Amino acid sequence: MTCFSRICGQVLACLLCCLAAPGAEQPTTVPALTGFPFANETLHYTLSWPSGLSLGEALMKATRNSAEWSFDLYLKGAVPGFEVADHYHAAASPELCAIAFDRQFRHGSRQSEERIEFDPHAGVARRETVGGGKSDIAIASCARDALTFLYYARRELGQGRVPPREDVLFGAPYQVRLEYTGAQTVKIGDQKTEADRVVSTLKGPASQISFEMFFARDAARTPLVIRVPLSLGTFSLELAR
Repeated sequence: MTCFSRICGQVLACLLCCLAAPGAEQPTTVPALTGFPFANETLHYTLSWPSGLSLGEALMKATRNSAEWSFDLYLKGAVPGFEVADHYHAAASPELCAIAFDRQFRHGSRQSEERIEFDPHAGVARRETVGGGKSDIAIASCARDALTFLYYARRELGQGRVPPREDVLFGAPYQVRLEYTGAQTVKIGDQKTEADRVVSTLKGPASQISFEMFFARDAARTPLVIRVPLSLGTFSLELAR
């Protein structure tokens, strides 16, 4: 059951952090597709075992009002006798600088809740675990949690730009190295779609993992498929049409 919990966590970390990378590694031929179409967007994903059997599902939502962006990610998965249920919420400024990041998860009988509040004037992000400890993390003037950064990167790529390297917070800081390998056809359900393939290396405080991601060549740069190789095989997160 601990393995199942770790699998869900690693796939989720890949989904959230997959697009943070140095701009020098991205070709200058990225198509510039103008628009900001993921406002009020909802995306559904399926999480699958290497055999193709369903392991769970994820839902991503983006909404915006005049004052701020609101992003949500829900992840649910289960095997007999063990359930995973995570919810991540981010609030960000209109410029997509993080305001707050809330993380709630239930892995079997284990539950946890934490909040990160960003104070750009003080240059710190204050992290607090409910019923636990507190810590401060040094940040830039426009810092981003992993969920906000995913949407920021999609916006930049949709404009033909690549975001520069920066620290991304998902509990702790994460570093991601990305290699863009060009267009490739992928199968989503029964449909074949041309997508951009990237290979990324995600490095956290105590782990490192490499994985591949395919995202659509649309103005929204919609994430299509993430394939994460783990000890039990390659797990996939796929957009549900």
